[in-house]
Amino acid sequence: MRTLRKIAALGLLALILSSLSVMAADKIKVLIVDGQNNHNWRECTPIMKWILEDSGLFAVDVSTTPGKAGGDEWKNWHPKFSDYAVVLSDYNGSPWPEEIKADFVKYMQNGGGLVVVHGADNSFPEWAEFNEMIGVGGWGGRNEKSGPMIRYKDGKVMFDNSPGAGGTHGKQHEFVVETREVEHPVMKGLPAKWKHATDELYSKLRGPAKNITVLSTSYAAPEQNGTRENEPIFMALSFGKGRIFHDVLGHGAVAMAGLGFQITLVRGTEWAATGKVNFAPDSIKELSADKAAIRAIPKEVLPGKK
Repeated sequence: MRTLRKIAALGLLALILSSLSVMAADKIKVLIVDGQNNHNWRECTPIMKWILEDSGLFAVDVSTTPGKAGGDEWKNWHPKFSDYAVVLSDYNGSPWPEEIKADFVKYMQNGGGLVVVHGADNSFPEWAEFNEMIGVGGWGGRNEKSGPMIRYKDGKVMFDNSPGAGGTHGKQHEFVVETREVEHPVMKGLPAKWKHATDELYSKLRGPAKNITVLSTSYAAPEQNGTRENEPIFMALSFGKGRIFHDVLGHGAVAMAGLGFQITLVRGTEWAATGKVNFAPDSIKELSADKAAIRAIPKEVLPGKK
């Protein structure tokens, strides 16, 4: 009898392990790349990892680059991009080695996914393929030679080739995000307008702006030292067979506590990985143009807050 119970227990354990294995296999594999940034990647990466995994859709790994000194450490850093459906960049720093850049270009051309969040679009100003992937970027010496600025006027996207530096923002503040492509999978079902938590509103971004769809914009108000322009907030792009979700939101923990940021990060990452969006939590109903909805980040997720 004891033997039968033992066999039954082992069978149940095997069934549980098998179920867990299937569940893990069903999750979309995401690789977050960090290690250098003029923003606090040590704070932001754990938050984004939590947001994605808490959705139940993703299994997230993190690859942290060596420091700026480079040297032999860089020889040992070589993530296998092809193991993942999508790469999320929380990186803005030293150029990647040429071999890794070539691998990433190949990964994207073959159908990989990329999500670029906030300061990550400041990176690699001299890397032509990367700038084509993200459409537009800021700082790093970008100017009219890098490409046009994107403007949304009279219901359509326009390109501004005026001379000037690429990349600026006014004071951090709450601002309204307005949907421009209501039928795109990332935006479908979201409110036409919703207020985002306190953040930097990136403006005057410049780049090749190829194969780009502006999904949403925000007005950079003059009273916030803004440009008086409808600046792009979410963009969807293609590069080869790959998909890119470019998200200019997410300066730090305060901005990432915004419910709208969290929902769109999940939806944008799912779309970049699969071309479809199924994530539609009931909390979408909490988004409104009147008040920024906040979903608190657990203390254990924040560095030094455990």
